[in-house]
Amino acid sequence: MGYALPVFAVLIAVISVSLSPKAVTEGSFFRGLSDSGRQPGLLTLVFSQVTTWIFARSLMNAAILGFYYGIWGTLAYAAYYLSFLTGGRIIDSLRFEHGFDSIQAFLDARFGSWGTACYNFVVAIRLVSEVFANLLVIGILFGVAGSGIYSLTIIGFAVVTLLYSMLGGLQASMRTDVFQMVVFIVLLVLLAILTTGGGFASLQDLWFKPFVISEPGPILLLVALLQIWSYPMHDPVMMDRGFLADRQTTRRSFEHAAWISVLCILVFGSLGVIAGAHASAGQSMNTVLLALLGTVPMVIFNAALVVSAMSTLDSALSSAAKLLVVDMRWCKLSLKNGRLVMLGFMLSGLALVFLGNKDLSSAVAVSGTASMYLAPVVFFSLWGGRRDIPVWSYVSAFVIALGGAILYFIESSGYSHFLGDYHKYTKLLLISVFVLVTSCGLYWVGGRRSQVAALSGRS
Repeated sequence: MGYALPVFAVLIAVISVSLSPKAVTEGSFFRGLSDSGRQPGLLTLVFSQVTTWIFARSLMNAAILGFYYGIWGTLAYAAYYLSFLTGGRIIDSLRFEHGFDSIQAFLDARFGSWGTACYNFVVAIRLVSEVFANLLVIGILFGVAGSGIYSLTIIGFAVVTLLYSMLGGLQASMRTDVFQMVVFIVLLVLLAILTTGGGFASLQDLWFKPFVISEPGPILLLVALLQIWSYPMHDPVMMDRGFLADRQTTRRSFEHAAWISVLCILVFGSLGVIAGAHASAGQSMNTVLLALLGTVPMVIFNAALVVSAMSTLDSALSSAAKLLVVDMRWCKLSLKNGRLVMLGFMLSGLALVFLGNKDLSSAVAVSGTASMYLAPVVFFSLWGGRRDIPVWSYVSAFVIALGGAILYFIESSGYSHFLGDYHKYTKLLLISVFVLVTSCGLYWVGGRRSQVAALSGRS
């Protein structure tokens, strides 16, 4: 079985490349349309949404959280996938109620150049971190960090994914997403059958950690329920897929993606819960799972990670090309420039893998918390229809959220203990509540002052 995973990875790569059409128009490369201009169907949109959001880092994190914090840790991670419901509502309001064709256009109309500059900064960090994190997971699956096989696997995986992404852009990404999602579902079903059929799992295992509100699992669940209001808006992979189809198809795609992704995360994360229930002190999750399940299920476990990593990488590259060329207009609209942007983001991700931090959690800690500055944008400007929020409220909320994200990063990494000796998720909850309440307060105050000034001017 030692060659099973490499052979599987090569097979998935070859099929993905063969399924990728060469883009001949800007519409197909940047917006996922067919060469004739036809929009993607419901099944394509749903599968593309799910497989690009169930990325390798997410699967690994869901299992690890289950291993350490029981079913509550996995439920907390699954709660983030309710972002599909809030994200679908954001898209519906943005496109069909306000009439904008991008988030940048909306922010520019409300807050000018500051609106787009702050947003693009957060989004760029998000995309680079996704490229980095998924390359890192692939390397860890095939070898010890720093080893020859580790480096060779990461580079080979990066080259193949970059090849078919540059070939077909978003059109290729969505076509391979469907194939990769089908493979992922088959692997997940096989894994569930082998685990339950082998008698390795029981309800007692799933509930080995009791519900205690002060424990990390339930606390992280509260954090997720606070962050899902802003989290989807800062994720370009999800948002880009909300501008491709008609209103009904788009709405249904987000609704179906929500329950499918939550179910997939719960099933995969439960493997970590089962491992945690059988673990002895000092044992790692992979060691316990290998001893518990055996070689074949573990190969399937790792194969699912390979598929999810590839599906996320090509989508992140496509969104990066659209971000810089279409939304930010940093360069002329052309296929060549889109491909160059993809190359630049892949090189940035590789640089972080070989030169930066190897901690998956710290790699993405900043973006989720920083995105909370968008919560009052959603509440006041988008859903509330307020046009009187001043730019200073927007920028101040951004600075506070970014400061909170940086504080969480240094606290969770052990660089400081400004917030005391609480668990890192308790600190994250405190920071999230502060950022959300303060940023919404800034919008309320700013809007109130604008109203008073307008009344004074009339009198």
